[in-house]
Amino acid sequence: MKVLPIKYEECENWLLKIHYAKRIPCIEYSFGLYNNKSLVGVITYGSPPSPSLCVGICGDKYKNIVIELNRLVLKNNEKNLASFFISQTFKLLPKPLIIVSYADTSMNHNGYVYQATNFIYTGLSAKRNEWRIKNSNLHSKTISQLYTLNERKNNKDKFIHTERSQKHRYIYFLGSKVQKKQMLKALNYNIEPYPKNENKNYKIVN
Repeated sequence: MKVLPIKYEECENWLLKIHYAKRIPCIEYSFGLYNNKSLVGVITYGSPPSPSLCVGICGDKYKNIVIELNRLVLKNNEKNLASFFISQTFKLLPKPLIIVSYADTSMNHNGYVYQATNFIYTGLSAKRNEWRIKNSNLHSKTISQLYTLNERKNNKDKFIHTERSQKHRYIYFLGSKVQKKQMLKALNYNIEPYPKNENKNYKIVN
């Protein structure tokens, strides 16, 4: 198995056709997992959609180095393969970085792969409602940018205001020992025990 940087275009079919979200997030770094010459997995990283999250993790000092592991897709979830893939991408990313990633409770994910990769668990995301378009995978932030609040409120045939599923939030500090110690000290979230009882037999990890 080999992990290499890949182009945006090489991710597109994986994210739109295989990953359950069926949409492409912000992508700054993308990596492929190869078995010989065959692409068998994709990981992408990009800026989180919430600027407040970037500040909230470790404060203003570190807001510009927060990045989200926003997609992880594997053709086959062989034992330890996902954690191997993630750890290899860490070697290829710039440093220092604060990496945040989520496991969606609506998909019965607890984030076992992040636990296996020694991410810090900081609990569930807050409960809140969000705007969605019926029969669409468009992100709520994009909807809010494209349509005014009045447009959303006055077109109930198209828009719904629904409860957002909570997500398990994981954080990883990437850098030297000194840098990781400093970032950990600045962490604003409480560190909590890992959630358990996840079904590990899934192909789409994140």
